[in-house]
Amino acid sequence: MYSVNVPVPQAVRSLAADLRPALSDFERIRQRPTLLCKRLPAENRREYLDAERRARRALDGLPPFAVRIDGIDVFEDPPSGTAPVVYLSVTSPGLDEAHRRLVDEFGAIDGLEGEDFVPHVTLARQYDGGPVYREDPTDRLRRKEIDPIEWDATELQFYDASYGERIDSVSLPA
Repeated sequence: MYSVNVPVPQAVRSLAADLRPALSDFERIRQRPTLLCKRLPAENRREYLDAERRARRALDGLPPFAVRIDGIDVFEDPPSGTAPVVYLSVTSPGLDEAHRRLVDEFGAIDGLEGEDFVPHVTLARQYDGGPVYREDPTDRLRRKEIDPIEWDATELQFYDASYGERIDSVSLPA
């Protein structure tokens, strides 16, 4: 899968690392936190190159934008994959604008994008329960207070999830 992502600063990576002990009940803990802007419709390198060109055109003129992480939340019933999904909640009108531009260009994936888009940084997913005496870890995590993290997104990255790496980037303003 190819995507356009917002790079996360070291403070977000550190917060995710600090939260790992609280995520130990989950089967899948995300090792590298990412902030998705939009998935790209590409199955191979040729399709990706066309999608990147179109994405750059759609993002033309987009200024740098503020991003804020201010809490922990849970998708109890995500539209795909295993549940629940614990994530850092993100507020960013600029990210919403970048997402809207890309959806206008490529269309939205039902249940995930467009009107259903919830900016977030996934921490972990799939808790199948544990001993009866233990508290549900999603409740414990929702109550956990974190210090907000704010930064300005000055670039967007084109990302290849198959290899878990950045392919290219576009500086903002685009």
